[in-house]
Amino acid sequence: MFSESSSLCTLVAGLHDSLGERDCSFTAFFLFCFGSEFIDRALKCRKMGKKSRVKTQKSGTGAAAVVSPKEIMNLISELLQKCSNVAPSSGKEWEEYSQIRGLVEKIRKKQKGMSVVFDGSREDYFPDLMAWAGECGASLEGFAIAEFADEGYGLKATRDIKAEELFLWIPRKMLMTVESAKNSVLGPLYGQDRILQAMGNVTLALHLLCERADPTSPWQPYIRTLPSEYDTPLYFEEDEVCHLLATQAIQDVLSQFKNTARQYAYFYKVIQTHPNASKLPLKDAFTFDDYRWAVSSVMTRQNQIPTEDGSRVTLALIPLWDMCNHTNGLITTGYNLEDDRCECVALQDYKENEQIYIFYGTRSNAEFVIHNGFFFEDNAHDRVKIKLGVSKSERLYAMKAEVLARAGIPSSSVFALHCSEPPISAQLLAFLRVFCMTEEELKDYLVGDHAINKIFTLGNAEFPVSWENEIKLWTFLETRASLLLKTYKTTSEEDRSILEKADLSLHSRVATKLRLAEKEILERAAASGRAKRLHFQKQLEDAAPLPLYEESDIALLENADAKLPIILRKLEEEDEGLPEAELRPDAPLVNGDEAGTKIRPGALPNGARRTEEQPKEKGD
Repeated sequence: MFSESSSLCTLVAGLHDSLGERDCSFTAFFLFCFGSEFIDRALKCRKMGKKSRVKTQKSGTGAAAVVSPKEIMNLISELLQKCSNVAPSSGKEWEEYSQIRGLVEKIRKKQKGMSVVFDGSREDYFPDLMAWAGECGASLEGFAIAEFADEGYGLKATRDIKAEELFLWIPRKMLMTVESAKNSVLGPLYGQDRILQAMGNVTLALHLLCERADPTSPWQPYIRTLPSEYDTPLYFEEDEVCHLLATQAIQDVLSQFKNTARQYAYFYKVIQTHPNASKLPLKDAFTFDDYRWAVSSVMTRQNQIPTEDGSRVTLALIPLWDMCNHTNGLITTGYNLEDDRCECVALQDYKENEQIYIFYGTRSNAEFVIHNGFFFEDNAHDRVKIKLGVSKSERLYAMKAEVLARAGIPSSSVFALHCSEPPISAQLLAFLRVFCMTEEELKDYLVGDHAINKIFTLGNAEFPVSWENEIKLWTFLETRASLLLKTYKTTSEEDRSILEKADLSLHSRVATKLRLAEKEILERAAASGRAKRLHFQKQLEDAAPLPLYEESDIALLENADAKLPIILRKLEEEDEGLPEAELRPDAPLVNGDEAGTKIRPGALPNGARRTEEQPKEKGD
């Protein structure tokens, strides 16, 4: 129960973080409009509901029958209180996670045998899915659902398909959306619960659970083909999560679990006490495992699509299309408003019997592990995030901030070290150049000859500020990458040895692969920094002439094939959800975060602090 407004604030913030919304105005909106009494009133309203239509498991021990509602409610209240406490101090996050997990396991034990199950396996229902899709007007020619050894289920070409050929379309009537939730049995509660109204992810999760519990739901052919469980960190054992310690994923993983537990506890109380929840088929059976499953289903599949009138976007689950697995490439899925359907063209040429892939977007492996539950070996977009900022206490702060502002770069932001060469983007190169400038160099870029035009050169490797500046920035990068490597408790060699163990669990293997991949990126970045430093030291020793910017070079800067030209108006690695952190040139870097946006299986993540995207699980 919420006795203080701070508890509500924590709850809403947690829901906000975990459901992938980047706009923090939602939190302020709740508090401004409704205050803490909103939830108090919601939880105090009690009304008996109809008996659930949920088909539950048979408990061999009969545990579900002997657990009193009061006993469960007491545990739920304890969980809600624990998850609504103020965030723990640095270094105490794991302790809090273990405590929350302990409470969750107590609840799961009490709820054993109460979750929904379907007879048979998911593949038994694939023919029903295809038949339903055909009745709804979806495409059925040219592909079939098939199982692939390393990736689970996916789509297989049943004939040759040409690149860019339209081979798959799914009409709106098949989609589960926030709009369909409003018109379902969930509608009355949606109309009263402001959190549901703002958090489409939660709405979809509860919508999915309600439809799963209704044997007459039109989405049963789809729901029955969903995995019964997932490989997201929500399903990791505690010792498997330990493999993620020190990785960039760990904070998001801990937050994801905490926020999911908080959401479950909150909505358990709402479902049991709110008058408008009386008709939901969840009152008699709403387990943590049910909610974890629904959250993971949404997290790995949801996408943004336009509403029918095209005036705004909404969240949707897209049956059949979400069977496609991921590979490198380009986004090839869009929404045809005229025909009111989701359409997908072939990413490349496919021969008969080959697997058909789509591109989920430029996600790092940390994001794939957190939100999709798989590690992609050949990830061309893998990266390690870092957050950099010019210290406001630095004497040259105002000058550096002004040069950065003219280039369209904030004085504090999230960047990335990439798996490719060069390891840094033009944006990060520009930031580091300004970060390492002397007072005289700053003056030159502010009031010197061609100062305005020279801003264009900051992200271009062809035009160093000075040899000294290049030496300084690459030394900085080498040092920071080396320091980040020291934060891991194992070495790359030790990780490779761990991966050779035959008895390593799937989740532990995925976590170890992620840990190793991050180290390899940092090792390459350190090596690149060292090589660049030595190169520019030689340039300085040889008194090599410094390439100078001239008006004629503007063509080079504007050339799309040039080396990342720029006026930097929007950081591709910017993350507005992270608090500002200041760094001095000699301070260690800290891990950061990023999110992508395009239509793919899951454009918004659930349970992640930074907040914003979510796609489908590999092998679905």
